[in-house]
Amino acid sequence: MNASEFRRRGKEMVDYIANYIESIEGRQVYPSVEPGYLRPLIPSCAPQEPDTYEDIMDDVEKIIMPGVTHWHSPRFFAYFPTASSYPAMLADMLCGAIGCIGFSWAASPACTELETVMLDWLGKMLRLPPAFLAEEAGAGGGVIQGSASEATLVALLAARSRATRQLQAAQPGLPEAAVLEKLVAYASDQAHCSVERAALIGGVKFRAIPSDGKFAMRASALTGALERDRAAGLVPFFVVATLGTTSCCSFDSISEVGPICDRENLWLHIDAAYAGSAFICPEFRHLLDGVEFADSFNFNPHKWLLVNFDCSAMWVKRRADLTGAFKLDPVYLQHSHQDSGLITDYRHWQLPLGRRFRSLKMWFVFRMYGVTGLQAYIRKHVRLAQEFQSLVNQDPRFEVCAEVTLGLVCFRLKGSNTLNEHLLDRINSAREIHLVPCRLRDKFVLRFAICSRTVESAHVQRAWEHIQGLAAALLEAGQA
Repeated sequence: MNASEFRRRGKEMVDYIANYIESIEGRQVYPSVEPGYLRPLIPSCAPQEPDTYEDIMDDVEKIIMPGVTHWHSPRFFAYFPTASSYPAMLADMLCGAIGCIGFSWAASPACTELETVMLDWLGKMLRLPPAFLAEEAGAGGGVIQGSASEATLVALLAARSRATRQLQAAQPGLPEAAVLEKLVAYASDQAHCSVERAALIGGVKFRAIPSDGKFAMRASALTGALERDRAAGLVPFFVVATLGTTSCCSFDSISEVGPICDRENLWLHIDAAYAGSAFICPEFRHLLDGVEFADSFNFNPHKWLLVNFDCSAMWVKRRADLTGAFKLDPVYLQHSHQDSGLITDYRHWQLPLGRRFRSLKMWFVFRMYGVTGLQAYIRKHVRLAQEFQSLVNQDPRFEVCAEVTLGLVCFRLKGSNTLNEHLLDRINSAREIHLVPCRLRDKFVLRFAICSRTVESAHVQRAWEHIQGLAAALLEAGQA
């Protein structure tokens, strides 16, 4: 494909994408295919001679689209949102065209410097404490990770490195293996499973702290666990507080947990993967109170801030904590400006060496929406969730199972778990809308998340009518 054909095909692809998004509501939101559907539809080996572009695009519709779950459909209410906007897509095209691998400042100065500035922009939108901003001479700063799971792992590894250095300084000659045997990480029993996975990868023990009646981690429960582990000769070193849990969007009390971590010299990482976007709105910023106690903070603009995946924003108070854990400088990665104190080499802030020019997406989106446009988008989703909550509350057959703070409503039919499992099965089998469940204590619960950029009140109303109809048929059939 030469430049001339690329121009033509590129315009065709933009039209195809725009048509896909504009007509996505007409596509079945959840696919009907069975596992293994795709392999029989394509050759067993790559073609020896080139295929035509027309054939490839025909196969996109025939082979790929039937197996796609349409996350950006206004009838998709599962998981949490994944961001999509035209400015971000255009920036992604430019990122792919530039194609730099921004592991160091010298590898592409604009790639590094724009990221540093965009994380400062976003940090100011959230009103983060100045310690988290790079500015011109700060000790902290931000970095784009691939996901919140990756950010949690990076934070845990940095905390492990810091704790190991401190213990070995206090007990010279103490081997690293002896340190790792004692280290313990903590998070709420409502925290995402990626926290426990990070502990598993990091080779440290993990404790799930029982949450309270609002599914939040509180100071008393954490303190009790710390005391028990210290009495057993273990060494607490890392705590994850979740703001907006995956199951029900509950909020750990960081204003309580933070001072404990500060006093006990525990690394506090805040995971606000979904909810963090809402903190750009003044009415939700109080949910971040206590962030000043954190060593690291992360949320995903690629969930709810119109910046397409992948773009997970992470800040640290002391970037030396990251570079102290990950920094290696082979001669082939060194450059003349690395010790100037004026620039960042992001390879020392992450697990992979290579990285894409992801900050372009933030730059395009922030400039083309403005803070007020992004705030309006968040507020619209919250209003639609409140509308759905109101509809549920008006039907005495149903109950809302957790406080509705942002864009997620957890609800169920009053009755057995089996009844609700049958209801969810009917909902997803009908493929009119798509939902996923969670468990809150001993209850099987349905999650209704406002996800699509194009979702409106009419979609919420139709979804509820659909759920009501299926519930009525289920109850009539007596499937308890």
